[in-house]
Amino acid sequence: MIAIHDPIHGTIEVSATEIKLIDSRPFQRLRHIKQLGFSELAFPGATHTRYAHSLGAMAMATRMVERALAVVEATDAEKARLRQTVRLAVLFHDLGHAPMSHVSERVMPDAGELALGVWVDDPKRQATHEDYTVLLLTRSELTQLIDEQVGAIGVTGARLAALVMGTPPPGDEKAFVVGGVDLLPLLHQIVSSEMDADRMDYLRRDAYYAGVTYGNFDHQWLTANITAVEWEGTLAMALQHRGMWAFENFLLARYHMFLSVYYHYTPICFDSLLGRFYESGEYKLPADAEGYLATDDVELNMALRRSSDPWAKLVVRRRPYRMLVETHEFSAKEAPTIDAKLKDAGVDFFRATSRGVLSKYFRKRDEAFPLLVIEPERNRVSRIEDYTPLYRRFDEAVAVSRVYCKPEHLELAKKVLASP
Repeated sequence: MIAIHDPIHGTIEVSATEIKLIDSRPFQRLRHIKQLGFSELAFPGATHTRYAHSLGAMAMATRMVERALAVVEATDAEKARLRQTVRLAVLFHDLGHAPMSHVSERVMPDAGELALGVWVDDPKRQATHEDYTVLLLTRSELTQLIDEQVGAIGVTGARLAALVMGTPPPGDEKAFVVGGVDLLPLLHQIVSSEMDADRMDYLRRDAYYAGVTYGNFDHQWLTANITAVEWEGTLAMALQHRGMWAFENFLLARYHMFLSVYYHYTPICFDSLLGRFYESGEYKLPADAEGYLATDDVELNMALRRSSDPWAKLVVRRRPYRMLVETHEFSAKEAPTIDAKLKDAGVDFFRATSRGVLSKYFRKRDEAFPLLVIEPERNRVSRIEDYTPLYRRFDEAVAVSRVYCKPEHLELAKKVLASP
């Protein structure tokens, strides 16, 4: 085993085989994509990358999958295959992220242009970073490398994509059936769910590099209480009830990170400036794997530096608009009046709205595979949203609406809004 030193997890162990996949061009690209985009403009330390995050998420996934597989009846060889598949699926789960992350998804092509076939439900919708992850796993140089390194034990790019997307690999629908039980739902929950390895890493990592404490939670106790139980003919991830206080702290950590870091007014402003540059049509993301691998934060910054677009210049020169007004859900009805006043006064402004919820899982109860709570003393298994009141308490969306204006219009704008 090879040791990688990480400030969040300490030592992360990887095999010689995994190192060859880590050294691949598709994964190394993530060294040049920041995890938090423009957040470093507000939190100077937040320059960490999706490369480091992906390694950390794999470390968390390993603990989780080992706990879950402990109750699965399977041969050692089958468990080794499943463990390796989960590790690599989580390692590669962010492969498809665009430069500057989520804001750049608005310049992705239609999903049909990626030619992913049955992996895409609606070819006319806009592609997402998950679609690009599937593309790089199933139709790039990484696909063959995966076959060469771990194909002998039953790990393929399509099977990794299946765990990322939560759907069976085309033509290989029984890939995760062990002993007559389909483990795909359970293993997908480790990759992407209400309590997945992704969040387990990024909350703590983002808090550490941003210099805040809001993202901290007892990850060791939380993962120590993970297991799996039978649910509607298959297995679902479950949590021993004694781990519930750690889970509630995990939920609150995410909620507070959204308010304090992810929705901070400075990166939101620069996201908006970049979005307005994108509206010019000057920058588009390619639909082919080779072209997409050439994109990263460095390439985008060079495009911005070469551009004569006024919004691009504001981003490059770090010249943000000034925040004028910040309102929340309860006062959103004031927005039309504020906007009309500023427009009539000739103020150059824009509005940016950030919206999120503590848990999409609660709102999609009938669609999501459940996270369960086990109470052995009472011989009871409950859906987690029925066990903890936090879901209902924070069911309303976290909504922040901000108005930003040109710096030289700030004083005028303040006077306009102060007038009756």
